[in-house]
Amino acid sequence: MKRSERLVAMTYYVLDRPRELISLPFFSQKYEAAKSSISEDLGIINKMFEQEGIGYLETVSGAAGGVKYIPAFSKDYSEQFVLKLCKQLEDPQRLLPGGYLFMSDILGSPETTRNIGRLFASAFADKEIDAVMTVATKGIPLAYSVASYLNVPVVIARRDPKVTEGSTVSINYVSGSTRKIQTMVLTKRSLEVGSKVCIIDDFMKAGGTINGMRNLLKEFNAEVAGIGVLAEAEDDEEDRVVEDYISLVQIMNVDDRHSSIEVRPGNLLRHI
Repeated sequence: MKRSERLVAMTYYVLDRPRELISLPFFSQKYEAAKSSISEDLGIINKMFEQEGIGYLETVSGAAGGVKYIPAFSKDYSEQFVLKLCKQLEDPQRLLPGGYLFMSDILGSPETTRNIGRLFASAFADKEIDAVMTVATKGIPLAYSVASYLNVPVVIARRDPKVTEGSTVSINYVSGSTRKIQTMVLTKRSLEVGSKVCIIDDFMKAGGTINGMRNLLKEFNAEVAGIGVLAEAEDDEEDRVVEDYISLVQIMNVDDRHSSIEVRPGNLLRHI
């Protein structure tokens, strides 16, 4: 195999397996090349990843070592994407009765959710995450996107148990915005005891739902390694019950009478 062909094949292989340790002998055997040549190829690939701002190859030394592809966006690209997202959300046509925003097109766009997933994966790159958790239903596309770049499973908490999921653990929690008592359940087989979990949600006001997920994880002796939300609302009336989180955008003001929306970048850029 020519070097140019090998570079393409190796690039595709590592991109398709984020955060998975791949040994040099494996590449050497697969592509029938000397370890020294493979090492040079990986150096070229890493240089291009960093130049394009899409991540880097992490080298693990030792007999059982190799390389891992760590997906990440450069800060410049991240800032451009977040500003573009803010502009999209400021479109007055997104206004719905009651001051709500239409966001289903963003959550349903493969390209947008893929980029959001990479952004959160960049922010949580230094965390040893075992699973990504969300609550049904709108946060599911985001959770799967983040999990694909972290290369971990997705755990979905639901409002009511499903007979197809077997035994479940349930808790009652107080909604942060409505102050109503609600129920959240999680199947016992979905999460290993003691796991490190990243919580992902599409929208946060006071943080009651996220706090409910944190309390549910306590039943599994699981640790919350990170919290990421697509959009957070400016909340002056109620105290936030969640403090340590990462947000892409912050919705500052929604005026349905004058058809105006003010959206600014969240705190994500400070974590990349």
